[in-house]
Amino acid sequence: MTSSQSTVVLLDGSHDGDRELLGGKAYSVNRMRSLGLPVPPAFALPTTVCGTYHGNDRALPEAVWDEVVAAVRALEADTGRTFGTGPSPLLVSVRSGAAQSMPGMMDTVLNLGLTPELVDVLGAESGDTDWAQDTWQRFQRSYAEIVLGGEGATPADPWEQLRAAIGAVFDSWTNERVRTYRERHGLGEGGGTAVTVQAMVFGNRDEASGTGVMFSRNPSSGVPELYGEWLAHAQGEDVVSGEKTPTQLAELATSDPGLHAELARVAGVLEAEYRDLVDIEFTVESGRLFMLQSRAGKRSPQAAVRIAVDLVEAGTITPAEALGRITADHVESLAGSTQVDAGDHEVLATGLGACPGVATGHVARDLEEVLTLVDEGKPVILVRTFTAPDDVPAMFQAAGVLTEVGGATSHAALVCREIGLPCVVGAGPGLVEALAGQVITIDGTSGKVHAEGSVNTSSVAADPHVQKLIEYAGTDAGHPIHRLATIDA
Repeated sequence: MTSSQSTVVLLDGSHDGDRELLGGKAYSVNRMRSLGLPVPPAFALPTTVCGTYHGNDRALPEAVWDEVVAAVRALEADTGRTFGTGPSPLLVSVRSGAAQSMPGMMDTVLNLGLTPELVDVLGAESGDTDWAQDTWQRFQRSYAEIVLGGEGATPADPWEQLRAAIGAVFDSWTNERVRTYRERHGLGEGGGTAVTVQAMVFGNRDEASGTGVMFSRNPSSGVPELYGEWLAHAQGEDVVSGEKTPTQLAELATSDPGLHAELARVAGVLEAEYRDLVDIEFTVESGRLFMLQSRAGKRSPQAAVRIAVDLVEAGTITPAEALGRITADHVESLAGSTQVDAGDHEVLATGLGACPGVATGHVARDLEEVLTLVDEGKPVILVRTFTAPDDVPAMFQAAGVLTEVGGATSHAALVCREIGLPCVVGAGPGLVEALAGQVITIDGTSGKVHAEGSVNTSSVAADPHVQKLIEYAGTDAGHPIHRLATIDA
């Protein structure tokens, strides 16, 4: 099972991965294992199998399934646990992973492999029946939503669970939110998604466990600092979904300096490997750190400029590479960016600035309201308790996004940073209803929400990093960065 065979691939780091074949998630798992980082064992069904699945009347061919079974046996050998039986049950995650990064767009099932009988076995083995029950409930919720579509019961056979979950992830390649995302970013159909099956580690295990997302640099400003969020006694979807507001990673420097130092070390290793800002998902189980995914991180246009210049100055990339990382969309966003002028302004709420920029618009609470207001020619601020992948079409129509809960690594923050959309997250409960029908201004730098007409704005001054990029471009008049040369400082 090698990456050249277009069948099931063991992600043990012993061979070079192919991103187009493995998809971004599996590629990163293989890459991190090759670097000796702590990564739970995994295997991938490559992107080519996605086409095979859809061409086979949305069914996994028997020959592929036989290789899946063999790969699960390899995970069993690696972990010392057994899938579908005790005394030490192996649970797995089933994750999507296209060649192009599409954070939060496709589907993931965690804790797969449990049955009512195995919940008791897991509780007996661990001595913690509450944890076993929590894990079972999490699995049932995600399986029912993603695989069953809210209909039917979870299969009693773990192997049947696995086969259906793989199919559900392949099916997610063609759902509406993924199509909208691909169209917005000009990604085309591509080869489909890969599926990564990975041995579970449990951030919900105990008080010394948790999960988080970190960046090697601040993805909003580009400042070179370890940046991210952490949620104790939780699993990955709790952080990324934005349904809860996590703790800033910087607080770990005080509460758990050893873990913070190890995260900083890993971030440094991966930034050197990628030669770029890196976005890393991690889990801690009973004090033991595991890396789950890494990728070049989504960043705001302001951060893109600073990071590109800083990496040139550090000798990590060339000026030509830096210019190649600044797109016409980045320049367009920067040219139109505004900032709130200094002074006393009426503040309706304050959250976390997740993507810089100022936006004013009518509050809309769902896609229907967004489309109605846009059709009337009115700018819109999408206000949600938290955003989910199904909200992406509405986000693409909005001038800005505001959420009641969630943090800087939530779905809303990730999507908005990628498209340069002003965003404020975690601004407090009740805003969706309290702001209904109003016109508001959000400041994605300060995290403040202002009443209509209560602020004055001005153009963003060209900073030294922009000037450096203009220098790098030199006589290349075709590069869009030259447009910013006329912005008043």
